[in-house]
Amino acid sequence: MLNKLMPREGRFFDLFNAHAAQIVEGGRALAQLFANFDASAMHAEHIDAAERNADKITHDTITLLHRTFITPIDRDQIHQLITNMDDVLDLIQDTAESIVLYDIRRVSPEAQQLAQICQMTCDRVKIAVGLLADLRHPEAILKTCEEIDRLESDADRVMRSAMSRLFREESDVKQLIKLRTIYELLELITDRCEDVANIVEGIVLEHS
Repeated sequence: MLNKLMPREGRFFDLFNAHAAQIVEGGRALAQLFANFDASAMHAEHIDAAERNADKITHDTITLLHRTFITPIDRDQIHQLITNMDDVLDLIQDTAESIVLYDIRRVSPEAQQLAQICQMTCDRVKIAVGLLADLRHPEAILKTCEEIDRLESDADRVMRSAMSRLFREESDVKQLIKLRTIYELLELITDRCEDVANIVEGIVLEHS
């Protein structure tokens, strides 16, 4: 009787998917911001909206976790996954805010490329998280996580090349400092996506 009264799985996978959808919104808006500075304010507003929505989903997930007795996966994994996903959007928002705060008027092709890689990693985070609800076919999840790892490595290479060119060619010290910060933020976004992939991989391996 007591077992029937205990709250069970809840809506964790629905909440993960809803949060991942906001990550995709933020990643696409960030790539569009770097591709079209003339509309940067509009894209920044989209990012802010996605971050606020994601914050609410994170709060709802943690509240549900506290109320749920039996969870579909380990409680710590649920908490780690949703908080690391939230970190992705926080960094996307930080990057957009830095563009405004630093009054950056131009960006390099490398920064645009990094923003595109960020968008691709965000898209794959959504795919990986969306597959978590059915762990009977782990191969697709692990393949998507491998793609995220590869994209993070691509971002590392682009960043190293960008930094090298920046310090060789940029004579304006202020611009150099600004762009270096943006490069670092963009690369961190892919790092946080990789962190999410690592958590997803851990969940899959534990349940396979």
